[in-house]
Amino acid sequence: MGFQKATKAAAKLRLGLIGPAGSGKTMTALRIAAGLGGRVAVIDTERGSASLYSGERGLDFDVNELDSYEVERFLEAIQDAAAGGYSTLVIDSLSHAWAGKGGILEYVDKAGKRNQGGGNFGAWRDATPRHNALVDAILGAPMHVICTLRSKVEYVVENVGGRNQVRKVGLQPVQRDGLEYEFTVVGDVTQDHDLVVTKTRAAFLKDAVIREAGEDLGRQLAAWLNNGQQRPGGAPPSPPPSTPARPTAQAAAPGAALFDQIAECIATAPTVKKLAQYVDRIDTLLSEGKLSDDEWSDLTDRANARHDEIEPKEAADATT
Repeated sequence: MGFQKATKAAAKLRLGLIGPAGSGKTMTALRIAAGLGGRVAVIDTERGSASLYSGERGLDFDVNELDSYEVERFLEAIQDAAAGGYSTLVIDSLSHAWAGKGGILEYVDKAGKRNQGGGNFGAWRDATPRHNALVDAILGAPMHVICTLRSKVEYVVENVGGRNQVRKVGLQPVQRDGLEYEFTVVGDVTQDHDLVVTKTRAAFLKDAVIREAGEDLGRQLAAWLNNGQQRPGGAPPSPPPSTPARPTAQAAAPGAALFDQIAECIATAPTVKKLAQYVDRIDTLLSEGKLSDDEWSDLTDRANARHDEIEPKEAADATT
């Protein structure tokens, strides 16, 4: 269809909230969802904990409580929320799809035991597409999606006023490594209930630290997301294709050398952690205007493909 003027399209939010137990992830998610406006649905994996907040601060939402966490259960709930016309879906928490009963890790463990002599590595060949299907469903949902993720916890000793104090801090989220870069905005929710934004495509949130984030942030995000052209039929952006395609030579931009350099780094990334660093870099280059939207999309697709290559091996190595 040739070149056309680049425009920002109205989009749906993909927000990841990461924090240890007790940090207030659920309340933060519900309050932001209220600020986004419209009807809210909640997939509750926390034994009905979300419902404890019903009515507080005027919070009003519908809930689907899961007691096992197979990918299919999440997919069905996401489809039900879409069919129900909800404006925002809160998944509280997405960590259970990875490490809960029936989640990906349990699936791999059981499949590995059935696969005599093959170990868990062969099981990841089946588990990875299942997890990818869940990620694709979240990215393609026709509504805002807010996911809470539990973080692994560590205790540190700090000297405050001459006295040692023990403080609980959150580390990496309990989910597949690198999942964070799938979201529009990612933030750590601290034990003091601050939201520390660690990744964002919204410039106004760069390096933000927000005290008890809630409805105001939801309204700000809604205004930012709606400040663009509506796609035909109001449809959200389609998820990226599974097979990346390099821009044609005719479409090569002056920054093609930069594109090729980053593409090579992605193709040879030795670990998921290193790959995530490259993805953060291309987000920065996009915001600085050094990569076009098409180049950013292409590189993101390549990163996703590379992730699917190296993540199963890392997971298998970690379980041996």
